[in-house]
Amino acid sequence: MTRAIMIAAPRSGGGKTTTTLGLLAALRGRNIAVQAAKTGPDYIDPAFHEVVTGRSSLNLDSWAMTPDLLETMLAQSAEGADLLVVESAMGLFDGLIGPEKSRGAPSDIAARFSIPVILVLDVSGQGQSAAAIAHGFATLDPDVHVAGVVLNQVASPRHLSMAREAVLAAGIPVLGAFMRDPSLTLPERHLGLVQAREQATLTELLQRLRARTEEALDLDGILRVAAPLKAQDKRELAVPPPGQRIAIADDAAFSFLYGHVAKSWRQAGAELIPFSPLANEGPNDSCDACWLPGGYPELHAGSLAAADQFISHLEVFSRTRPVHGECGGFMVLGQTLEDANGTTHRMAGLLGHETSFAKRKMNLGYREATLQTDCALGKKGAVFRGHEFHYARVTNAGTDHPLARLRDGNGNDLGLAGGYRGYVSGSFFHVMACRDRDAA
Repeated sequence: MTRAIMIAAPRSGGGKTTTTLGLLAALRGRNIAVQAAKTGPDYIDPAFHEVVTGRSSLNLDSWAMTPDLLETMLAQSAEGADLLVVESAMGLFDGLIGPEKSRGAPSDIAARFSIPVILVLDVSGQGQSAAAIAHGFATLDPDVHVAGVVLNQVASPRHLSMAREAVLAAGIPVLGAFMRDPSLTLPERHLGLVQAREQATLTELLQRLRARTEEALDLDGILRVAAPLKAQDKRELAVPPPGQRIAIADDAAFSFLYGHVAKSWRQAGAELIPFSPLANEGPNDSCDACWLPGGYPELHAGSLAAADQFISHLEVFSRTRPVHGECGGFMVLGQTLEDANGTTHRMAGLLGHETSFAKRKMNLGYREATLQTDCALGKKGAVFRGHEFHYARVTNAGTDHPLARLRDGNGNDLGLAGGYRGYVSGSFFHVMACRDRDAA
């Protein structure tokens, strides 16, 4: 039976990702079939997981996904694996105010599926006080089992002794410690880490993380605290496929396609046919739907504007078949995109809006979307859950019909959003799961 652990922390930036990557690499080096997953809305970290494990990393979200879908995702993640390592988002208990156990917090998943938590504690600027933090996290929720602590950002042997002995005295195992090493960091940009596919030195960094992990962590102890995963594949689909053969834009400008969404489409019998707009490719004419995921079109606006074959093929395709754009894909479907330098680039022009990355405004949070029309996503009235995370904004909404009515994670009405015209639709909303299957 597959066993599971969760790597969590009190906050973002505490070292979860580097700890997870090092652990995955070290365990794979022991010939353990290791699989990773990520809680919450996150495209970028799962791509790093995949590089290390050679397996697609799926997302788990207790607010966006139904209990049956969560169980399906966990069961499918565990297929053929000896150990499932779940990397949490944000802090362990961070999420919405409610509903209880479905707040989108990593602790919801740890509690529901009895997954032991290894807490990564950044102890910079503190010594024995680390024990109070560890004790608080270990006792806040009796349904969440903190099985041990990894100390991070340790400054010296004396610092290690202070923090380690205090945590042990609080009755919590210490499963290892990482000394401070500023060279072992992953580069970042405005939406998080620079994508795995863009890092030429990633292999070297992963080798260093593996060596550090093998030296610093008690790998046998970590394997001992992992618990059998009890999850059943209920064959629940996250999102129904928009077609039988789906053309997927896939390159450095369009890379934010959730692994669990792609897996659901394939399970429903759909084929995914990738193409690269940056290579001036258009959707394959044999496809019956086209999907432009989010990504970083604002960093490649000039190249996309010059991709005449991509734009002409997309226009012809859209006359007879559905084309949908999420976030970055939505920006490319519009009339123009203004980059960070204030230069305006002409886009596909299949929808009427204009967007700007120069006039930035961060939008971040859970969203529930109710479709206002039939489109690639589903039928009018279908309800989906997902999120928004972008700095670009619409500077001219155009005259297209709105695609969806949005509510935030607390149920507050955010109004109408996105647009559709003919077979073309799009919005800044990233879909994670369908909540109204009859309408999808």
